[in-house]
Amino acid sequence: MYQDKRPEITKWLPISIKDAGLRGWDEFDVILISGDAYVDHPSFGHAVIGRVIEKEGFRIGIIPQPNWKDDLRDFKKLGRPKLFFCVAAGCMDSMINHYTAAKRLRSDDAYTPGGRSGFRPDRAAIVYSKILKKLYPDVPVIIGGIEASLRRLTHFDYWSNSLKPSVLLESGADILVYGMGEKPIKEILKLVSKGVPVSSLTTLPQTAVLIKQNETLPKNKNWETVQLNSHETCLKDKIAFAKNFKIIETESNKVYAKRIVQGADGFLVVVNPPYVFKPAQSEKEIDSSFDLPYTRLPHPKYNKKGAIPAYEMIKFSVNLHRGCFGGCSFCTISAHQGKFISSRSKESIEKEIKLITEMPGFTGTISDLGGPSANMYKMAGKDFSKCEICLRASCVFPAICKNLKTDHGPLIEIYETASNVPKVKKAFVTSGVRYDLFIGREESEIKKNHCDEYAEELITNRVSGRLKVAPEHTSKKVLKIMRKPDFSLFKKLLQIFNKINEKKKLNQQLVPYFISSHPACTLEDMADTAAQTKEMGFQLRQVQDFTPTPMTLSTVMYHTKINPYTLKEIYCAKSAKEKKEQNQKFFWYKRL
Repeated sequence: MYQDKRPEITKWLPISIKDAGLRGWDEFDVILISGDAYVDHPSFGHAVIGRVIEKEGFRIGIIPQPNWKDDLRDFKKLGRPKLFFCVAAGCMDSMINHYTAAKRLRSDDAYTPGGRSGFRPDRAAIVYSKILKKLYPDVPVIIGGIEASLRRLTHFDYWSNSLKPSVLLESGADILVYGMGEKPIKEILKLVSKGVPVSSLTTLPQTAVLIKQNETLPKNKNWETVQLNSHETCLKDKIAFAKNFKIIETESNKVYAKRIVQGADGFLVVVNPPYVFKPAQSEKEIDSSFDLPYTRLPHPKYNKKGAIPAYEMIKFSVNLHRGCFGGCSFCTISAHQGKFISSRSKESIEKEIKLITEMPGFTGTISDLGGPSANMYKMAGKDFSKCEICLRASCVFPAICKNLKTDHGPLIEIYETASNVPKVKKAFVTSGVRYDLFIGREESEIKKNHCDEYAEELITNRVSGRLKVAPEHTSKKVLKIMRKPDFSLFKKLLQIFNKINEKKKLNQQLVPYFISSHPACTLEDMADTAAQTKEMGFQLRQVQDFTPTPMTLSTVMYHTKINPYTLKEIYCAKSAKEKKEQNQKFFWYKRL
């Protein structure tokens, strides 16, 4: 593909009528609106969904970062799609993309050429959908991506400091696809292309729809239904909102989930269960997504507009799996990608690495062999029938599940495979690793799960100067609320890291990430973190103030000051003064 430096324009999905004409098209079946610049790479959601639609035999066009401030010509330039519009705010939530934890407007956007800001609106999924409904009121709009996914039910919006209803109500969209969208979009395409009205698609897994309050729920004999406290009740009663979250998180982490229903503004928001996870199929499904014919490059329209920072970070990296069973209280990964790990085959990974070696600018280094958590590849329940009845949000907290297979052997094999691909000189791991999976294990588990072997391989051969890990805090109380392991485990990791570096004569850094102002964290807890890390020789830089994001346990606790699982009150630093004081504890070394 890359022998002539760059592929022909027809290798990208069309973004203009001219591009479509080169394919012999004069109209589109589906048009996808994205808040990100168009990068044809499997790390960018619009590229994945666009390629899936293409593979299913439909004519797909993409409108990246349309101007929503002018006469809306960008929304009209591809015309009216034959089937429907797809809308996604981008790889990041637009509000997190735009604002810091202190609610200050950011001056850059990593998903825009040149890193320039101002190329997408706040709450982009809502803005784009409303515009499409105004311009094409009879054309169905399907919203997806992480912004819509995490706002499928009543959620706390940090930036307005208020509870907001399902994004379906505010956007006017016809269907919401949550989670990873490949399977739902295929099913929607199959049915709509046969003439089934979008308004009739009320029982598709992994979707959410609105029906009127007095309508009968769509029938599906295989689903049980659970009713949440209504949006209006949540506005009046924080305990009701907290109770809702416990139900939502529990159902999100089950193999056989219930349908969730919530009343709001005279409607019922109906969230259908996700597809049943089947270990035997997951590898085939994820391979099929990563094996699509991506150019792996930004669209040529950006050639003279500057680099796209988010792309530059990942262009020579490989994602080994999806999903995360860590269940961290502040993290959205399991709510979006799911708790169960879907791992790619060795063949699919090797194929992608070979493609990377032919890319323009490749000098021999694979920047990352990673994933949401870099070392969960091929990890799953030993007896999946036990997983089918499990209600745990985390497979590793408060202790590692005895049914969880944590063998690092398959991952070590992937590292070796990557290193043996011609033209690869180095293959690093720059995604964060879960060190509790290989540090501090029982003696009987260490050899069986290749724990020591993995630690040595990782630290000796896979660190590009700095190994990133996330202890997040030092306080036992705060770590318990975060669902993170005890800080003593990080200390063990540091000892092993230093020992291996000394043995191999390496000069590498261990870089820990920490969070201030998390629910349960007091100023005294932050002082302890500062003291302990100072004693260990760290001057912390990789730190952040807690930012409440929709659909996380931490955010619910921040809003309600209640732990949904105990209904007990919990301290939360909320004022700008409190949050600043906590965050400043990280930077003791800057004080005069």
